[in-house]
Amino acid sequence: MKDQTQVTLQQEVVTQARTVEQLIIGQATTDGDGVKLTRVLQQGLQKRLDPYLMLDAFGADDPQDYIGGFPDHPHRGFETITYMLTGRMRHHDSAGNSGLLQNGGVQWMTAGRGVIHSELPEQEEGRMEGFQLWLNLAAKDKMMAPWYKDIQSENIPQFTTAEGATVRVIAGSSHGITGAVQREITEPLYLDLHLDDGAVFSQAMAEEMNAFVYVYRGELQIAGQSVGQQRMAILRNEPGSDGVTLTAKGASRAILVAGRPLREPIVQYGPFVMNTQAEILQTINDYRAGKLAA
Repeated sequence: MKDQTQVTLQQEVVTQARTVEQLIIGQATTDGDGVKLTRVLQQGLQKRLDPYLMLDAFGADDPQDYIGGFPDHPHRGFETITYMLTGRMRHHDSAGNSGLLQNGGVQWMTAGRGVIHSELPEQEEGRMEGFQLWLNLAAKDKMMAPWYKDIQSENIPQFTTAEGATVRVIAGSSHGITGAVQREITEPLYLDLHLDDGAVFSQAMAEEMNAFVYVYRGELQIAGQSVGQQRMAILRNEPGSDGVTLTAKGASRAILVAGRPLREPIVQYGPFVMNTQAEILQTINDYRAGKLAA
């Protein structure tokens, strides 16, 4: 891992911490070829958590729950961010990209005007666990050329605070440490937090940013509200708020995600996310004509 603990960290000053607006329990479902997962951020929350469209959490020890993987399927109009905590998954796409997503790594794919890809396990036993997050593209960028990057674990910047928080900076920046990926318009912040019992972690963010925390180990306290394991806390956009402060109740792990809302219409049809119904119909026609794989 790209440990930057030795760098002098900048303090994240939070004077008015955000509170919890709502706790979300994900829904168990299957996707791909029978992969079991929990859909945490669903379509009903897309406007509230703009620019984020979906968050899936997956974690299974039984190979039958993941072995089918995600055979060839299309996307248009957004970005997919897959963070693998444990496991190995091979990516292929119609733009000619191929890569191996493995322990601690991230796959960042911009579908743009269209791509067909597959994500298939390269393991037949053991645990597979991680997240897939969908990040919307601005209307002006929806038809951009597809883009893809594998980010191996050792290339994700990481630091540890004196208060007992180890932070992996996937996107955005924290405590003066710049993350592996940056985006100008949506300005995504994506942190993986490993907190010792009693550790306190603060992250500054503008009040207009939409943000949530998903706890995948242990329990956190946010402004006096308990957030248990497998719960997503939507953080309230309060006037004057300038960040969030998290306190671990026991050793805990969570992802903290924030972004600048696009405030544009969202029209989704399965793996396609555009701004109008007419654009969706055109996308379906393009897919049927084989144009998404061009």
